[in-house]
Amino acid sequence: MAMEQRADVMFTGGRIWTGVEHRGPLDTVAVRAGRIAGMGSEADLAWARGPRTRVIPLGDRLLVPAFGDAHVHPLLAGLGMARCWLSDEPDDVDAYLDVVARYAADHPERPWIVGEGWSTRAFPDGLARASLLDEVVPDRPVFLVSRDGHSVWVNSAALRMAGVGPDTPDPAGGRIERDADGSLTGTLHGHALDLVADVLPVVSGAEFEAALLRGQAELHRYGIGTWQDAHVDAACQAAYLAVAGRGELTGRAALALAWEGDRGLEQVPDLVVRRQLVDDGGAGRVRAPTVKIVQDGVVENATAAMLAPYLDAYGRSRGDRGSSIHDPAALRDLCGALDDAQFDVHAHATGDRAVREVLDALTSARRVNGPRDSRHQVAHLQFVDPEDLPRFRALGVIADRLPYRAFDDGDGRSSTSSLVGAERAERMYPFGSLARLGATIAIGSDWGVTTPDPMRLLEVATRRTDPDRPAGRPLGPPSERLGVEVAMRAYTRGSALASRAENETGSIEPGRRADLVLLDGDPVNTPGVAFRDTRVLLTMVDGQVVWEDPGLDA
Repeated sequence: MAMEQRADVMFTGGRIWTGVEHRGPLDTVAVRAGRIAGMGSEADLAWARGPRTRVIPLGDRLLVPAFGDAHVHPLLAGLGMARCWLSDEPDDVDAYLDVVARYAADHPERPWIVGEGWSTRAFPDGLARASLLDEVVPDRPVFLVSRDGHSVWVNSAALRMAGVGPDTPDPAGGRIERDADGSLTGTLHGHALDLVADVLPVVSGAEFEAALLRGQAELHRYGIGTWQDAHVDAACQAAYLAVAGRGELTGRAALALAWEGDRGLEQVPDLVVRRQLVDDGGAGRVRAPTVKIVQDGVVENATAAMLAPYLDAYGRSRGDRGSSIHDPAALRDLCGALDDAQFDVHAHATGDRAVREVLDALTSARRVNGPRDSRHQVAHLQFVDPEDLPRFRALGVIADRLPYRAFDDGDGRSSTSSLVGAERAERMYPFGSLARLGATIAIGSDWGVTTPDPMRLLEVATRRTDPDRPAGRPLGPPSERLGVEVAMRAYTRGSALASRAENETGSIEPGRRADLVLLDGDPVNTPGVAFRDTRVLLTMVDGQVVWEDPGLDA
């Protein structure tokens, strides 16, 4: 047989999870020219083994399709990693302040201290206060985005620089936290972030490109070959095109172009132009089929849009049901216009009212525009009214599960319970219910809000416990856990579907792209092997190794 017909790489002698049914013996996969050239037994594929073939024995390890992250922010996370990065710190105010102080001392040349990754759980009243930052950085403005991306912690210098004071009104879709006497606390929510963000130093194109490469490397380290960047503005788009144009984008990216909240439907033609620019200049690695819209905030700061009011510390109604970013009528027009322009809608909806408003808007779009092969998806889905659960399958809307928050941490979840009541809290993150009702499920990490590691996310999705405290109490009823096979398909085929890459990746089949991941154990088939204890040893995209553990061949 001609040398060029031999395999470039063979994985052999072990277990393989393909994501699809495969008849006959299967312990070997051959890769040639970036695709799956054959699969079956080692004897079946003897023809593929040549003198230049790299042979990787599987043993007790597991070969799976490369994971797809359906909702992630690799560029912004990569940017954050080069700044004042708090995401790896414990939820402790003193730990945060130590990091900020060290970062400021190490970077005296920077006019602003910019960072991210703090959690409201670290603060007794949930409010990050300017006075604390004033003590460690009195000479420069500080701007720190919360881990969930919906709040910011600033010092007094930042408020002065932005001209934000006690008389500044709350902007539409935002809230400035104030003490009882009207003085500012130093915490801003929602669109109030923009009051200060608008005066931050401009990030250069080179910084954005370096951030994307940093974020991409981290995703590959965790076995992710395809992702959907869930919020891409024009500057981020330019970075993707520049990196792809140089041949340095080693994964496959679907961009969710950011809907600009201060503009209306007149921006739809501009988004169409941006989509075409990406499709033409993405070098086959980047496409822009989706537009990201945000319909509410998060429960922790009571900006998630709920059907029933939030509760006070005594369990009484506060009369506040959170904030819908778009009026339902405007949301219907928005979704209808995007659907008519052949865009998929990627909606942030945390509260049950926001979820219903988005589903209503997508129902209207289908009625007005007619059915099509849409990949509309709703992400977060912390609360979904039981009446709305069957609508996902009926509408063909993808349930974009971000599972890492779905465990009982003994702190933040109890504060959520106090805000919404025990009955509603028991229904948080209805993974199992959506799966049983036939919804298409995709899994995303929301990194840098949480970890990008699929092993930890799969642990939470299938067990509903903290990966660091596996013996802890699971969150919610056992029926809301995802089965292992269901969760694996959601993280591979489901995420590929959400990114419109299902004809290229998401399963191991002859002729498919050779997007593969080698795990150091088999948590799918082997009792006692947990996802949380499993590591990625190798990530391959298009037959090229994009990350490899140095000890793989040892």
